[in-house]
Amino acid sequence: MKRIYYIIAAVLLSMAISSCGEKWLTVESHHQLRIDEYYSTRDRIFEGLVAAYDPLQWFDWNGSQYSPIPLIFEVMADDQYPGGADVNDNRQYHLMFNFVAEPTTVCSSVWTVAYSGINRANCVHMYMPGVTDISDAEKALFLAEATVLRAYYYNILWKLWGNIPYYETNLEPPYLCDQSTADAVYAEVIVDLEDAIKNGGLPMKAEAGKEGRVTYAAAAMLYAEMVMYQKDQTRYQTALDYMEEIIGSGKYSLVPDLADMWEPSGEWSTETIFDINYFDNGAYRSWGSCLTAGGTVLPRLVGINELKGSTKYQNGWGFGPMTKAAAQLFEAGDKREAVTVYEPAVDEPAATYTPRFQNTGYFNAKYLPRTDGNANQIADADLNFNNNIRIYRYAETLLNAAELIAVHGCTGKGSADDYLNEVRTRAGLTGVTADLESILHERHLELMGEGKRYWDLIRTGKAAQVLVPANDLGDENGDVHRTNSWTESKKYLPIPQTEIDAAQGTLTQNNY
Repeated sequence: MKRIYYIIAAVLLSMAISSCGEKWLTVESHHQLRIDEYYSTRDRIFEGLVAAYDPLQWFDWNGSQYSPIPLIFEVMADDQYPGGADVNDNRQYHLMFNFVAEPTTVCSSVWTVAYSGINRANCVHMYMPGVTDISDAEKALFLAEATVLRAYYYNILWKLWGNIPYYETNLEPPYLCDQSTADAVYAEVIVDLEDAIKNGGLPMKAEAGKEGRVTYAAAAMLYAEMVMYQKDQTRYQTALDYMEEIIGSGKYSLVPDLADMWEPSGEWSTETIFDINYFDNGAYRSWGSCLTAGGTVLPRLVGINELKGSTKYQNGWGFGPMTKAAAQLFEAGDKREAVTVYEPAVDEPAATYTPRFQNTGYFNAKYLPRTDGNANQIADADLNFNNNIRIYRYAETLLNAAELIAVHGCTGKGSADDYLNEVRTRAGLTGVTADLESILHERHLELMGEGKRYWDLIRTGKAAQVLVPANDLGDENGDVHRTNSWTESKKYLPIPQTEIDAAQGTLTQNNY
């Protein structure tokens, strides 16, 4: 059953101002509280914590841009085209795909949403000292959750833009902050994560009814992701220790039914470590109120244009068609192919659709709009699909552990081969020896369409050789749409021009 964790916490502060001729009088309200007075109880600081979770749902549509995780990351890799109607439809996708993003045309809404989350997480830290009716254990837990959420938001900004404003205390007018280097941001965030993991009392897995909240395992996965992306050799062993704590906890395991895992009925399984939670039951997210709780627009975005005759999926807008190279990567007998790649001509010959731009005939089945995926919403159907966005799965934990042992020389309780081949066995494949190539290949297959591939290519030094025009085999007409190659200067996107303008000289544009 779907767990609706997100609560809309709206705390409004006001001061009554009235006029009498030319004389202004400020009147203190007798029934409304100032913000620093409001967050004075356990229940109210919990509202603040819940508010820090809310922006996770906003990446896909915040009233400005469609920037859903994982699609915003996938269009820069080699498994999905931007698609849509043409190169001007969600133009930021096409420019990012071709490594020619512009300050005026980039995924700027991600910047806005992430900093909204950071602001809210900071509020929990800011007001917690004034809360008196909370136990020490729950205080530590709430602060740890806020810290991990803040780290997650910074992680997205850090990977996309590198050199960003970093602050742990919310800014005051004129809201300016010095720009930190990517290395400095990493150094701050990783220490915060270590403290939250060590001292926050986070549960290894969320108990029933609290699914979607930050856990020890989620924090550990975020830690490993950042350490491995930074290539921080001093922390590789710690990252492995965390992975093996998850493995040894007995709280997580690979689910045997791959197909069910990607259905709403299979969410919050033993494989789920951290999801962005969406629901359709009573969902009232709408075009006029896009920040309210409910579902996601991602399935509609990647759905197939004018699809008819399918018993599995609704139609959609045709963004993110899979490249031929990705669709054809799976070896014979790999069970993951059926749950990752949907090919209407083969899987449902009676189904028809109208191809859109960059059509290949292959689509990412993991997030296609299920026929009943928004059946119980009560507002705008496009925005309220009940597909959770999978951020961390236990399969990735095993692959992280395999890499840290086999590639980075860490000492583990288990073997790299065993961790890698547990994932392959579930997929119906025979075992292989764990090394960089076999692990990276397995990550590609296992996590395809989940927003991991681009970052794997960068951190392993393979982006320059893989992200080139000829590697996608073209669309249905054989056209290759990527005309530029990735270079090291493309690691960080250009900072949105609106942020450069607002910073009054405190931000230096990335050399993109």
